[in-house]
Amino acid sequence: MLYQNRTAIAPVLQKLARRLIVSCQAREGEPFRDTESQARFAISAVDGGAAGIRTEGPDDIRAIRAVVSVPIIGIRKIKQEDGRVLITPTFEAARELFCAGADIIAIDVTARGRRFGAIERLGRVRRELKLPVLADIATIDDAMAAADAGADAVLSTMRGYTDDTAHIGTFDREFIRDLVRQSPVLVIAEGMIETPEQARAALDAGAYAVIVGSAITRPVTIARRFARALENIDGGARTT
Repeated sequence: MLYQNRTAIAPVLQKLARRLIVSCQAREGEPFRDTESQARFAISAVDGGAAGIRTEGPDDIRAIRAVVSVPIIGIRKIKQEDGRVLITPTFEAARELFCAGADIIAIDVTARGRRFGAIERLGRVRRELKLPVLADIATIDDAMAAADAGADAVLSTMRGYTDDTAHIGTFDREFIRDLVRQSPVLVIAEGMIETPEQARAALDAGAYAVIVGSAITRPVTIARRFARALENIDGGARTT
């Protein structure tokens, strides 16, 4: 069985094995950017078969925890001194997520995240909060660093969103396969998964679970994808 010889899997992560996790988030200014809407998305996701939820910030976590019982992966997005957002950049942010009801904490452990202290923060969350920690990564090197630091799993969340992977613009199944082969900890596929077929391909490549966000819970993004597919490439006019 895949992963049987790896580090013992935390009970809360066992609930997510080979299942769908739905990311319920919205950007500021979008119509569904409020906690009540995110809670309703979470209910809909669970009713549709999701085994877990990933969401941002203590307010949304509290609202979602009040209406669903599945595991919640908590993150906090905070802009740093370099002008860019970082996922769960402080221990205090992680503790707020824990207090709000998160069962699992995710942290950016890319090269940039490590420059902002991700390795030390990961260990502290595991020691002091006693929660599983997931590492959002973009490369194999990121994954190895995260595993060495004690991450319970690595997530392909940041692939395509870092300086060294910005050229990647679609779901990278082969990366998932390579990551599974080399990672000593669980691999969860996340990022640019737009169809059920891609989600299934991630599992077939060896992913322990799959996280899907925009393709399920971002109506603006979903509508834009359809609208662009109907546009005339030459002039931008819709086809008839």
